[in-house]
Amino acid sequence: MGKAGKALKQVLEAYGISQNRLAVEMGIGRSNVNRWVNDLADPVGDAILDIRDGLQKINPEAADEFARLYWESEK
Repeated sequence: MGKAGKALKQVLEAYGISQNRLAVEMGIGRSNVNRWVNDLADPVGDAILDIRDGLQKINPEAADEFARLYWESEK
């Protein structure tokens, strides 16, 4: 699984956030979030920041956790 998808899946489960809720906040289709979470596609570039921003609108702690998990995996 890609690092972003893995981090996203972990955060959505830990904070009880649905894929649909995140998709709505991001202004994208749920299928995009589903592809990321199920490792069918890996978000890159601006999508990483868009995920963080979408999570921030729902739960700032979830956004911080996503960023921590994603960027720590960069090391």
